[in-house]
Amino acid sequence: MIQILKENLSRQTKALMLLGALLEEEFSRLTSLNPQGVSQLELTIQELLRQIAGERTSLVALIGRIKPGVRRVRGVRDEFSSEQWGEVEELLQRLDAMEQKSAIQAAKNQRLALGLYDQSSSLLKHMHQQLQPKRNDAYGANGRFVKPASQPNLISGRL
Repeated sequence: MIQILKENLSRQTKALMLLGALLEEEFSRLTSLNPQGVSQLELTIQELLRQIAGERTSLVALIGRIKPGVRRVRGVRDEFSSEQWGEVEELLQRLDAMEQKSAIQAAKNQRLALGLYDQSSSLLKHMHQQLQPKRNDAYGANGRFVKPASQPNLISGRL
């Protein structure tokens, strides 16, 4: 059982190392303004996260078989020798470090993506404002010249 537990933790650590590398690549594509590359990479990241979640689910099931009712790895500490647990503890520390690194990089990516979104939307808003006519005496929706409402109309129409 301890070997299966260590293998699962090792797979999760390696997956989180890969996730960190993918997030760094995503950041570089965001900074180089490559939206197609970001989209492609995002699909890979989502699939990797799905696989990590599957590993976590199988780990919880394994822990439940070792000690029913327990859901955390540290809850089965007393089931193993101190030597065996030392290896598991080392894997848990590496796993935690990789999770923290990935979370920090994901937060950077999110801030950059939201900043680029805000910049693009304000630029688009500015462009729309520049395209709108400044004066009210312009052509209407039916293609006819519309007089501004501020000028008095005494006589209007055909004779």
